[in-house]
Amino acid sequence: MAETNTGELRDQTVLWKPMSAVLLCLRIVIGWQLLYEGLAKLLTPNWTAAPYLLLSRGFFPSFFHLLGSNPGLLGAVDFLNTWGLILIGTAIILGVLTRVASAFGILLLSLYYLAQPPLIRTDYRIPVEGHYLLVNKNLVELLVLVIFLVLPAERLWGLDRLWRGWRSRKKAVTEDVSLAPAGASWTRRETLENLIGAPILGVLGYAADKKYDWQKVHAITGATIKLQDLSLNDLKGELPKGTLKKVKVSRLILGGNLIGGYAHSRDLVYCSQLFKAYNTDRKVFDTLELAERAGINTFCVDPGELPLFSKYRELNSSKMQTLVQIWGHPKPTDLKETVDKAIDYGGTMLYIRGVEGDSFVKNGHIDLLGEALEYIKRHGVPAGIGAHSIEVPIQCEKAGLDPDYYVKTFHSDQYWSATPRADRVEFSVIGPPQPDHDQWHNNMFDLFPDKTIAFMGTVKKPWIAFKILAAGAFHPKDGFRFAFENGADFINVGMFDFQVVENVNVAIDVLSSLNGRLRPWYA
Repeated sequence: MAETNTGELRDQTVLWKPMSAVLLCLRIVIGWQLLYEGLAKLLTPNWTAAPYLLLSRGFFPSFFHLLGSNPGLLGAVDFLNTWGLILIGTAIILGVLTRVASAFGILLLSLYYLAQPPLIRTDYRIPVEGHYLLVNKNLVELLVLVIFLVLPAERLWGLDRLWRGWRSRKKAVTEDVSLAPAGASWTRRETLENLIGAPILGVLGYAADKKYDWQKVHAITGATIKLQDLSLNDLKGELPKGTLKKVKVSRLILGGNLIGGYAHSRDLVYCSQLFKAYNTDRKVFDTLELAERAGINTFCVDPGELPLFSKYRELNSSKMQTLVQIWGHPKPTDLKETVDKAIDYGGTMLYIRGVEGDSFVKNGHIDLLGEALEYIKRHGVPAGIGAHSIEVPIQCEKAGLDPDYYVKTFHSDQYWSATPRADRVEFSVIGPPQPDHDQWHNNMFDLFPDKTIAFMGTVKKPWIAFKILAAGAFHPKDGFRFAFENGADFINVGMFDFQVVENVNVAIDVLSSLNGRLRPWYA
């Protein structure tokens, strides 16, 4: 018996020691990563798994959507997720209850994988880490934990092995020591070897503390994705809505110019490129998601952005509506292709863009503008007419055109870079920028706001006001109030992700405290 044990021990010594060292390192690395994931969740203000769950496009999306939408269940999920990772990671590093910790780790990582599998067209966030098709970090970690689940825990250095040795030594006191299993008695060196996880935890804690001083604890893996640093808990209430041809529309509409890079930045030539660089696909999706969760239910979209928006809506199971700009050369045949494309992409509302509206009227083609309007109406969606010049709605009303709504620029002219009133020329907004400092240079979008107030006050149709901040010349508090108090039913505002919550709050404040609005609400 003793000879057999001696032979087995000799073989194990030769074959097992190098492998045990490799497996020990692997165990510590996996434990480190899981523990840090848990700490990142714990130390990230207002972290929640809601976005990860609600964006599930995996194998059981309805189950994960339920977890993410029910406040009680979500609270439990966040708690178990955070502390589960911390406890699992700590146990695996120390080598204590390793098989139990591995089993729970496998369960947790399986849920991550099922919620967001790396399949085709399932998750727009994956490119942050790479999209490897079927195999991702969660699956790799899961398979490693399977090794530690089936491997006898006492075979590697750790508290499990130390505990087994202590028990064996205690048993050997009353039995023949020669029959005691290997490891029944530990030397000081062997004891320290089994406690190797303790200094590893110390190193992790020290490194995490230093990193926190430099960059708040952060991790982007499994379910540690956080939508924004801005908290939706800061919202002051529900954003009011109006009804536009049976469509419920939030009073504040998300504009698409910043996403498309249309900066209207006067002579700051770098701004358009900067906007495009900032608004990556992922950033656009984050902005749309944040806006939707903040109560903005409509996105004013350029037809060129429809494929990207369609992807967002599909991946996110989004209910965001679209106000689609219809553009082309000023004749109905050129607009039809854009209308058909917008309808194919499920456009909720369509309107003839302001540039085209101005061009039709300026060139005396009010009849062709009417034909384009009727073509949109035949598709059964709310149809509107856009304009920079107040002459467009004036001529449309005179000609008896019947748009469901107007989309008209509107802002005060009380700002430094506004074109001097004596130099304002009707329809110049759709022309090229002029070299003369006192002429139009992409700096003004409602040349005669007093005329807009006067005439739109007589129009008994919904009015969506845009360019209300004069491309950044006004603070939202001033621009929003000017637009709503002077008759706009809705405002269309371009915004970056970090401006969404503030803008929604400003709209709520303004709408709840309007003074002196004379024009009735037509939506």
